[in-house]
Amino acid sequence: MRDIIINNSLNIIKKNNPDFDQEKIDKIEYGLVSIYLLITKLIIIFIIAYILGIIKEMLIFSILYNLIRIPSFGLHATKSWICLIVSSLMFLGIPYVCLNLTMSIPTKLLFGTIITIFIFKNSPADTHKRPIVNPRRRKFFKIISTTISIVFAILSVCINNEFISNCLLFSIACQSLFISPTVYRIFKLPYNNYKNYILENY
Repeated sequence: MRDIIINNSLNIIKKNNPDFDQEKIDKIEYGLVSIYLLITKLIIIFIIAYILGIIKEMLIFSILYNLIRIPSFGLHATKSWICLIVSSLMFLGIPYVCLNLTMSIPTKLLFGTIITIFIFKNSPADTHKRPIVNPRRRKFFKIISTTISIVFAILSVCINNEFISNCLLFSIACQSLFISPTVYRIFKLPYNNYKNYILENY
């Protein structure tokens, strides 16, 4: 099904844009595959969340997680089925944990501080397909990522809603793992990919 949809879409794009070279087509194909996998993954996760009765909780955690994920980037699974399993465990399992976990304020402060240090140290973490080569962009993303982590950590001890408080902490905790050099090594993926490029005039 995926190949049929992607190939038909590419044929339409090629037909309407005959001046596109192969490099451009390859980038479009990569984008189409990413969109297809994202949509199918979301459908499956939404169905399971509906069955478990945690759609609202899943959405809240997903929004908070993506706020830190976007500027800090992080690894992507090499296989779509691995991505589906990891995403399902995270977006369905973490909200359940957040619903049933209670932490003291000192614990949250310590947890949030440690996570923020990791976010500052390792963000942004690029991939070999999307290296962040511009040093100014890397610095910008690091500042934004660290700021978001600090805000989330502070809000986690200020908000009375235990579920939201836990989601704030666990969203940055999960992302600190996905930008960790250790996790990159576990998945056998290259880290600091921008170092493979020679920069000029930056």
